[in-house]
Amino acid sequence: MKYSLSLAALLLCGSLSALAQPSGDQVLSTRPPSDQAAPATPAEPAARGGAADKVLSTAPAQAVSRAFEQRFPGIHVDAVRVTPMNGIFEVQVGLDLLYTDAQVDYVLQGSMIDAHARRDLTAERLEALQQVAFDSLPLDHAIKQVKGTGARQVAVFEDPNCGYCKQLHRTLEDVDDVTVYTFLFPILSPDSTTRSRDIWCAADPAKAWKAWMLDGTNPAKAECDTPIQANLALGRKLNVQGTPALFFADGSRVNGALPLEALKKKLDAQS
Repeated sequence: MKYSLSLAALLLCGSLSALAQPSGDQVLSTRPPSDQAAPATPAEPAARGGAADKVLSTAPAQAVSRAFEQRFPGIHVDAVRVTPMNGIFEVQVGLDLLYTDAQVDYVLQGSMIDAHARRDLTAERLEALQQVAFDSLPLDHAIKQVKGTGARQVAVFEDPNCGYCKQLHRTLEDVDDVTVYTFLFPILSPDSTTRSRDIWCAADPAKAWKAWMLDGTNPAKAECDTPIQANLALGRKLNVQGTPALFFADGSRVNGALPLEALKKKLDAQS
């Protein structure tokens, strides 16, 4: 599930780690226990044009950043940008957005709406921040499964003990002409790491992965060098906080298992 961050937790605790209620989205994902979750490193924002998208390096922006971090010790500001609203700045903390005045006397959390164009500027910004160039992914660290022509591509961060990941693979059984790259991302339990190793080191990793995810067939114990630690580091860099996390060829991502029609629509858009 997707969660939104609580502004009250930010103001009262000075921390962005508290979670509010589920947002109601239909995508489904499994998050690791809180004591196992690694701190996320914000992904690099995609390049964007336009004056309102410019990350400021001027004294006002530096002052906003400094004042914000003084107000909320322990919180690192990644970027400050101007907004179309006079005197209001956008503050980026990881992949979260807040809004404040120049003195950081007031802080707002929520969507900034362009009332004339009927556009959710916050949602657009968040979508841009989460984009990842597909060809930048180290696909040689993933298990590759090809169906039909394999023309459409999706990369998925998955834990072998993630129920929603198994649900996604059942859904993929009804999808043709797709290549699925699975990055083994064991975050749910120590057993996840062992099973990921056994699957990666199998004679046919794709066959072993499918047998486990669809039929529950345990892989035989196997030992070899694996990319698991590299995958975990990559996931932290991309702010993957739950499984499955899907990355599409157009740079977009979805956090959670999509239902069949929604998944087909996303893949069709890549064609």
